[in-house]
Amino acid sequence: MDTGNNNDIPTLLKSNFPPYGRDFPGAIPTGRFSDGKVPSDIIAEKLGIAKTLPPYLGSNLKPHDLLKGVIFASGGSGYDPLTSKLLSVVSMSDQLKYFQEYLAKIKQHFGEEKVKFILEKSVFLVVSSSNDLAETYLVRSIEYNRNSYAEYLVELASEFIKELSGLGAKNIGVFSGVPVGCVPAQRTLFGGFKRKCYEKLNKMALHFNSKLSSSLDTLKKELPGKLVFIDVYDTLLDIIKNPTNYGFKVADKGCCGTGKIELVELCNKFTPFTCSDASTHVFFDSYHPSEKAYQIITDKVLAKYLKYLNN
Repeated sequence: MDTGNNNDIPTLLKSNFPPYGRDFPGAIPTGRFSDGKVPSDIIAEKLGIAKTLPPYLGSNLKPHDLLKGVIFASGGSGYDPLTSKLLSVVSMSDQLKYFQEYLAKIKQHFGEEKVKFILEKSVFLVVSSSNDLAETYLVRSIEYNRNSYAEYLVELASEFIKELSGLGAKNIGVFSGVPVGCVPAQRTLFGGFKRKCYEKLNKMALHFNSKLSSSLDTLKKELPGKLVFIDVYDTLLDIIKNPTNYGFKVADKGCCGTGKIELVELCNKFTPFTCSDASTHVFFDSYHPSEKAYQIITDKVLAKYLKYLNN
């Protein structure tokens, strides 16, 4: 979801250099973790809001840009506060602080009525958990087993949603976890010689999803406005398991380099073996999908869930 918030913070988790962005308009690496647009852009474009959405921390944001919508997401963050610490990125709690700052700017430039309009009419998307499940659990495994850690994440997610709702957001869509055990890097690390999906991690994501869905059902009764659980797990898994049905040739390796481990700094313009056409691959680097895969996932999500979030 991050469209460049990590560019100006001191983290190694950046993608503002080639070959990232090579299929983006103007072939510019913007800090999006893909060859082109990411779901936040694609959703905004499908809704007719804007062709791309700026990162909130972008230095050249004008007041009018704020009205179209902005991205607070920071690649590498998660519900667990330890996740953003490990990777030196913007925590979810700081993202909420930036959101409050954003509302103050809207009030300053456009008045209280515009703030009210944005809170009541906008769609707020919460997309997290992959980094928690794939990375931070390895550190937390001393104190949690897989199921209890997934449940801890659900508690944190529920608190985050309550805080977002408390700030006035009325239409909140919360994305499920994804089959993160099938991303190329996890296959390389844990999938054995045949680089199979790491099923323990996928089961953890499914446990997180089932508990999150139940928690959101409870929250729906407590919070004003709309709250929707957006399940993307099966959609991505089907693309990975049946890539040719969607026009892909490769699903177990990324386009960048060998596709097995290349990510952020390891995926650069000097990386050998990078594929010539990212649209043949489900993944662009060893962790993030290609723009084509994002397009397919986003189209399916909007077709299924948009009606529940529309005013």
